[in-house]
Amino acid sequence: MDFGRNSVERALQDRDAHRSKLKNLISLTAVRVVLMLLLLVAALAVSFVLGAIRGIVDSAPELKPDSIAPMGFATSVYDATGNQVETLVMAGSNREEATYEELPKNLINAFVAIEDERFWQHNGVDTRSIMRAVVGVIRGTSSSGGGSTITQQLIKNNLFNGGREKSFGEKLTRKIQEQYLAMKLERIMSKEVILTNYLNTINLGSNALGVKVASRRYFNKEVKDLTLSECTVLAGITQNPSRLNPITGRQANEEKRKVILRYMLRQGYITKEEQEAALADNVYDRIENADLVSKEKATHTYSYFTDELVSQVQQDLKDKFGYTDTQAHNLLYSGGLSIYTTQDPALQAIVDGEINNPANYAVTKYALEYRLSVKRANGEVQNYSERNVLANKGKDFDGLYRTDAEAKADAEAFRASVVNPAEDQIVGESLHIILEPQDSFVLMEQSTGQVKALSGGRGEKTVSLSLNRATDSYRQPGSTFKVLSAFAPAIDACGQTLGSVYYDGPYEANGKQFRNWYGDDNYLGWSSIRDGIMYSMNIVAVRCLMETVSPQLGAEYSKKFGITSLTDSDYNPAMALGGLTKGVNNLELTAAFAAIANQGVYTKPVFYTKILDHNGKVLLENNPEQHRVIKDSTAFLLTDALQQSMLPNRKFASSGINVNTTSTRAKPSNMSSAGKSGTTSNNVDVWFVGFTPYYTAGIWGGCDDNQPLTDGNGGNSFHKDIWRKIMEQVHQGKPDPGFVMPDSIVTADICRKSGKLPVKGVCSNDPRGDAVYTEFFARGTIPTEMCDKHTTMSVCAVTGLLPTPYCPTTSRVVMVVPDSEVETDDSRLTPQRRCNIHTSAVIFPPSRTLTPDDEIGIPGLKPGDTKKTDESTAEDKKGSGKVQPKKEKESTAAPKKKAPKVTPRKKKKS
Repeated sequence: MDFGRNSVERALQDRDAHRSKLKNLISLTAVRVVLMLLLLVAALAVSFVLGAIRGIVDSAPELKPDSIAPMGFATSVYDATGNQVETLVMAGSNREEATYEELPKNLINAFVAIEDERFWQHNGVDTRSIMRAVVGVIRGTSSSGGGSTITQQLIKNNLFNGGREKSFGEKLTRKIQEQYLAMKLERIMSKEVILTNYLNTINLGSNALGVKVASRRYFNKEVKDLTLSECTVLAGITQNPSRLNPITGRQANEEKRKVILRYMLRQGYITKEEQEAALADNVYDRIENADLVSKEKATHTYSYFTDELVSQVQQDLKDKFGYTDTQAHNLLYSGGLSIYTTQDPALQAIVDGEINNPANYAVTKYALEYRLSVKRANGEVQNYSERNVLANKGKDFDGLYRTDAEAKADAEAFRASVVNPAEDQIVGESLHIILEPQDSFVLMEQSTGQVKALSGGRGEKTVSLSLNRATDSYRQPGSTFKVLSAFAPAIDACGQTLGSVYYDGPYEANGKQFRNWYGDDNYLGWSSIRDGIMYSMNIVAVRCLMETVSPQLGAEYSKKFGITSLTDSDYNPAMALGGLTKGVNNLELTAAFAAIANQGVYTKPVFYTKILDHNGKVLLENNPEQHRVIKDSTAFLLTDALQQSMLPNRKFASSGINVNTTSTRAKPSNMSSAGKSGTTSNNVDVWFVGFTPYYTAGIWGGCDDNQPLTDGNGGNSFHKDIWRKIMEQVHQGKPDPGFVMPDSIVTADICRKSGKLPVKGVCSNDPRGDAVYTEFFARGTIPTEMCDKHTTMSVCAVTGLLPTPYCPTTSRVVMVVPDSEVETDDSRLTPQRRCNIHTSAVIFPPSRTLTPDDEIGIPGLKPGDTKKTDESTAEDKKGSGKVQPKKEKESTAAPKKKAPKVTPRKKKKS
């Protein structure tokens, strides 16, 4: 091995070279890794950006030629007779369209020069203008102009409501969608049409929408006659219609006009001579400060019918055309539509007349609606409402005033108590006095679903789109809901009939004790579905829902009837009685009963028949949405029971028990009718919904703040009187065809206490009367079983009690009832105790006074009455000189018929 100096130096150099190569290799590898990471991050970033852009583009509004057409034309509303009754208009909806041929070249060139100089060349997005705008933003200058093309501005104005986003993210999203839609529009629409739509769309100040109206507004001439100088005045307004208005902002507009003329010269649209002539023109002296095209204002408050019409039309535009809320609103209020409604002016006048007739209300009270906003000296704003006013009235005040003057005085006194005029500023205040009790009314033609009249409340309507109690107010429906949730599905899907019975006795479900409206101590025993409808029997309805239907099926049927307000928490026994979480509105409840009136076919309420666009073409035809809810046989059976509920009928029961039909007060005198009343706890809400062969109508009554209806604030029956009065007028002069029975209906005699075939000589001899009657049935549902609720048994002929071996006996019809400690009308007819007169240890007097214990089983007798016997004791005969009769041997014979086994009941506490 060579250890010489040269050899050592060469070895050291080789080692250093190796180390240097290793370092270079490591550095190169690190650089490559970093570059690869950077490329990966960049790729991920690009992918993310592209994905985000794709998501923004996919969520862009749908582009249709109609959606970017000029807006600003008032919409006309016509009633069912073709008379115009309303005008829907936004401020400035007085636009007139100009055709492209009417537009002077100087006007077109002026707008293109200042707004979008490459309009005729780009594809909807001008990349050069965008880069110029970006550079201007970076440099902090605005002279470089914006990046939006005329096509983009047209889309922004009509699809994005003028671009009123607040956050940067919202603005960026709108800008990306705007550019995407602009390129899309340029592929389906010519430049000339785009420009014409733009010039007919823009706001040019002073209530002038579009160049045609602006020409008249400022120069009192047609747009085709505008000079170059006048064209540049109009072109100078569009960027800021308030600041650049040639009347109120003349100086700013004049500076803008000079810029436009300079741009037109530079872009070759005019010559130098034309520019100088225009600048020399004293054009502003010719501008007239007179509104030749009067400003359209919605000075008329829309009716409740129109309020709901507006809501339905906007929803249909969104559902059928995919419009956004903004697009639908703009088209409705400024699209120049013609809407043909279903409203019958004669019927609407009848409804309005009776709803607002003071004579229909025994008492009228007044409620206060108050809002007050006060800005304090420290800048804090405090808000108050009527609740603050009423808090000073004490706990006993129910919120209802005797006069409107009292309500106003309280509001004024409250304001004075919380506002210091020297330091505080009132920034907002509103006061409305509301008549109470309130109503809502809906009148529908069930065969078509057309709403003919609607009232959302009594009293003067002062604001459009205010609270509509017929459609916006959700209230508990009470007993009207029994028909929809319990009885209809029981008959339609569960094999029940009108004669099917449930036991009216104490009933508890889900921890709640249910009661009847006719008292906690009155129970009537076996009662049918027909009884449940006619006499509005709560326990029959709840048992029907829980023992036969189920809350789930009841809710399903209610939804098929068009009720949309049910929640999961409504799947409980209270649903049978209308105990709902949210409640229902009158329109939906009336439409539900209209399905019964329409042979079981539900029709979604219709407020208009067709809508024409500004050019007279059909935009929407409102074909009714229908589906079958119940069979025609079910509809007829319910109709017949509802018809009987409006006639004077008394429940089959013992003498002295008077449970009567609940809807007789609503019965029109001139037309067949069927319907159901409903009253909620404490008389907070009162309803009546019913129908005739022609119309279905629903009325709700109550106080807006849920005060109970009492004799002191209007009572709880006024609504039935109003319903009757309206329907009598509505049907004046119409023939009464009655309710037609379908072929699917048959009849049979049944026992009203069992719903089954009567036992001959038994059911007809019920102590309360003949229990056999003729009932309607759906074909194939006539019962085949015999009555199992009536039976005969031997009783003591003297007391009517269970006989002892010593009683003279007789046969009597009694009821088979469930065991219960609480008496019902049925259980009272069945003896529960044995005779205590005929015993081996007693010699009977000729007469004795009955005690309360003797009362059971003796029809027609009460404590204190005297019952004669045929036997006398020797003690009674003493001194008469007559021979005492032989002592009667104890009888060992059994009673003629063994009495049914009974369970002794505890005596009911008085």
